[in-house]
Amino acid sequence: MSRVYEVMFIVRPDVAEEDADKLIAGFSATVTGGGGVVKSVEKMGRRKLAYLVRKFNDGNYVLLTIEADGAVVLELERRLRVTEPVIKFITVRIDEEEKRLAKVKALRGVRRKVSGEHAAPSATAPAAAAPVAAVVEAEPAQAAV
Repeated sequence: MSRVYEVMFIVRPDVAEEDADKLIAGFSATVTGGGGVVKSVEKMGRRKLAYLVRKFNDGNYVLLTIEADGAVVLELERRLRVTEPVIKFITVRIDEEEKRLAKVKALRGVRRKVSGEHAAPSATAPAAAAPVAAVVEAEPAQAAV
């Protein structure tokens, strides 16, 4: 079963740009060789790390968005783990999140249509408001007695 994943990894800051491109090409080849699809590759640039990782204070961030099955992701993670220039990585499955966001957008669309219909004056709205006003007016009278 093919699912969508985001794989973010951090490359050591002393790695040349050409070598980082070769790493990305190698990881992309691993995904496509296993039957997956690389949806996007985003090089986020050099950023400061939150804490010291393998004696480095900063690193080059790369984000891969892939569509693959579990075996391909396991192989990609194995290669990330044994590749020396990669100092940190994380893989997150995002297809469930995309599904949830689509559901929320659909519900918002339904609510907007329904709220547009309720905006028109109806015969039940004033009748429902009258008993509430009567109760509010009655409470101060009781408090005064």
